[in-house]
Order: sequence, then structure tokens, then C-alpha cells
Amino acid sequence: MNTSLQSPLPDLLQTASLPGQVRPTAEAHEANRTAAPAFTFLAIATIPVGTNPVGLAFIPNGDLYVTNSGSNNVQTIDTATDTVIGAAIPTGTTPAWLAVAPNGNAYVPNNISNNVTVIDTATSTVLTTIPLSGGPSAAAVIPSGNVYVSRFSASSVQEIDTTTNTAVGAPIPTGSGPVGIAVAPNGKAYVASRNANSVTVIDTATSTVLTTIPGLNQPNFVAIAPNGNAYVANIGANNVSVIDTTTDTILTTIPVGTNPWGIAVGPDGNAYTANRGSNNVSVIDTATNTVIGAPIPVGSQPIALVVAPNNKVYVTNIASASVSVIQFPPTISTITPNQGPITGGTLVTITGTNLTGASVDIGGNPATGVTVNSTGTQLTATTPPGAAGPADVTVTTPGGSTTLVGGFTYLVPVHATSLTATPALAKLFPPQVFFPFLTATLTDQVTGLPVPGQPILFKAGSNVLGIANTDAQGVARVNETLTLTLILLNHGYDVSFAGAVTPSAVLSPSSAHAEVIEP
Repeated sequence: MNTSLQSPLPDLLQTASLPGQVRPTAEAHEANRTAAPAFTFLAIATIPVGTNPVGLAFIPNGDLYVTNSGSNNVQTIDTATDTVIGAAIPTGTTPAWLAVAPNGNAYVPNNISNNVTVIDTATSTVLTTIPLSGGPSAAAVIPSGNVYVSRFSASSVQEIDTTTNTAVGAPIPTGSGPVGIAVAPNGKAYVASRNANSVTVIDTATSTVLTTIPGLNQPNFVAIAPNGNAYVANIGANNVSVIDTTTDTILTTIPVGTNPWGIAVGPDGNAYTANRGSNNVSVIDTATNTVIGAPIPVGSQPIALVVAPNNKVYVTNIASASVSVIQFPPTISTITPNQGPITGGTLVTITGTNLTGASVDIGGNPATGVTVNSTGTQLTATTPPGAAGPADVTVTTPGGSTTLVGGFTYLVPVHATSLTATPALAKLFPPQVFFPFLTATLTDQVTGLPVPGQPILFKAGSNVLGIANTDAQGVARVNETLTLTLILLNHGYDVSFAGAVTPSAVLSPSSAHAEVIEP
């Protein structure tokens, strides 16, 4: 694999530690966290993009912007097809980590040309360029809807008013070499100061520094987990520091791959690190602060990543001009309803995770009309015909497959039946049979068709006159010659069908009574 960069990069994007750096021993507050078992995941796609891609951000329509620091532009990735679409959008020199504001505009810091490009994401056109000295590096949205931009060589953060697209207020001082910014639910911004080995904490309501957290090692990017904690990727220590955003203290550190540059947290609460030195991505369970599975191989020198609402992970590979796409295997939680007729046609809803791009098999047969919601947590499908009894439900996506054993039960439908009987024909004095057969006709009331091959019981009172099976026309016949006396004594006869289970339906019982008539 070619790990050389395709063009010279500024200090902001140069590797900041020695190649092949050995993982440090655990610090005093670092737990030995190796989770088992070691599941193996793989990237499902690689998307070619411009030279030296860096930042990633989702735009309102669900597509993805990627900044190409060597090509000086932004490209759009269609996340439905994972392909680049449209023309590249020009930026300043060396665009880095961008952010998209609530108003739909993207803010792209250009590190070398010292400005910020503002893009209307609805039209993918440049609205304006905001001058900003000090080597702007990364942008993040704050609760007011404005944007903070870190200034790598000016050791500060500048607020940009997203209504007027102008810098507002005085620069907010940070440690040396600020890069990534993340805002916690409590409104505090956490700025990774790479060269100062610290994180600066800013009150975004007042744009004042609250505290500085020391004890990190070339921190580059920050992400906030659902539990409110901040996760900081340390390039120089090959680990992630976990900061309690209430006390602003380091809780623990988690070993990951070599030189983690980027970090992001997905909707499932897992954190992901882009390990530039080992060309892979580590996955962290933020509920337990343990690494999940083996590192996931990606392209050359992964530098940043984002997680889509459907839990797909997109990773920029700065040295291979590509974006890797990671999709994890699906899971099934429920299927509703979990039973239906053998004829198929039941609309079912399956809940789970990582369902994007799914196909569904039930009992080995493909379901139809599969649609998946935007978060990949629910799909609907129509069941195919199947054999009576439990059937396995299998969901397959580009990330893998999973099976819910016996998840759906095929039922044979219940069909009501009707039974009709012809009157017994006789001459009472003297008794004489004019029609030698008693007949009964069995009909499926659902289909309206005759039911062949079913036993019909003929009785006169408590006396059994005979049992006969229905023919192809659904008719059963019993000779009345020897039983006429019983029929006359009981003023007719009765026929009954006890019900039956066939391959296509459960047939319900039915009965009828026939009188005696004299010609």
C-alpha cells in the first residue's frame, strides 16, 4: 500500500509522531482494556476522491461533504450509492475540517489561505469567503447556531456569526496548536490543543475559557458520547482520553491503534478512531470504555471519520485519496407480526441495527418490497409464500447477515365450509326408493370451490347410514336402499363434515339436514 502523501502538507496535517511508534505502557490512570471476543470487520467500499482528503460533514439532504486539502476543493458523496456526485466545489488553499451549521451552510477552514469558505449546501455553491488569519483548521457548531473555528498557528478559537458570515468577538485563547472542537450537552466546548498537550474548555454562552485540562499527548480531535463524556484522540500516546464534562477531569484512557488523529461517536454510542499510523479504525464501547473487536483495515493514513445516522462509518484516507466506508453486520431485535398465512403477502416490520441496504429471506425465500428507514433500525417487507410452521428470517446487508431462527411462523389459513344434502326420495305407501343415493356436497366458502377427498358422515338419528368421500365435484354418495326405514323413522337424515387440515387451508366443520319427500 502506498503510504506516501500525494502533495506536501502544512504542519497542521503532517504526521506528528515517529513512524512505527511503539505503544506506550499504561499510565497510572489507564486501564488495560482489551475486549473479547475479537470480531473482525472490514470496510465494504472505497470511494476515490481528490488529493489528500481530510474533513467530512453531513449536509441536510443526507449526503456527505469531503474536503480535499491537496485539491483545494470539496466533493459531495451520495450516501445512498456511496459515489461522488456533482462538480467539485472550489475552496481556499488547504481546506481542512469543516462543519455544517443549522442554516444549512457549510463552513470550510482553509489552513494556508487563512480564510473560511462558506458553501450553500442546497445548491453546492460558494456564498462567500471569510478572512481569518492564524491558520484556521477545524470548525464546530455551538448551541447558538454560530460556528467556532480553531486557529492552529494563532493558538485561539474564533467565533463566526452564521447569519452575517463575519467573525464576531475577540479570539478565545487556547493552548498551542488547537485543532478539533466538540460541544457537550452542557454547552461547553472542548478544544484539543495538539502542541500544548491539553484541552481548553470554553463556555460557549460567554465565549470565555473555563479551564485547561492537562495530561494529554498530542490531542487532535474530540467527540462527545451519549453519556456526556468527551473522548479525545491522542496522536502521541496511541490512546483515547475520556474526560468527565461535569468535573473536567480525565477519567481513564483507552489504548487504540497507532497515532489516532480522528474520533467520532455514532448513534449507537460507539466511538471510532482513525489510526493514521496503523491504517485502521478502532471501535470503542463508550458504555464500558473497552475496545470492541480487532481494528478495521482502511486506506492509507486515515485521518478523520464521521458516523451516519444509519451507523455507517466514513473515513478519509489522506495518503490514498479515498474515503473508506464501514458498515457493521445487521442485527434483528423483533419481527411484527411474527406469523402469517402460507400464501405469503403479510407486511412485516423488522427492527434491529445496521439494516441499511438489506435484503430479507424468510424460510429461504426472498421477501419483496423491502424498505429501510434512514437510521437503519427498521425495515418493512412482504413475506413470500412458505411451508406451514416456523421459518428462519435472514437479513443480509453489505456488512454481513444475521438470522432469527424460527422468527416467522407460516399458518395454514382457516376456511369455512358449507355442506348441502339432497332430500331422500321415497313413496311412503308402500315404501319404495325412487332415487337410490343420498348425496352431500362440500364447498369451500372462501374459494367457492368444491372440496374433494373429504369424508362425509351420513346418519339418521343415532344410526350411521354410511361414510363416503367427496369426489372431484365435492359430492359424497351413500346408497339409501337398505336404510330407508331408518330415514323414514327419523324424518330425514343428517350429514356432517368433521373438518380437516390440507396443505393449503384448515377446513372448518360443517353439517346439514335433509328431509324425506314423496314424488
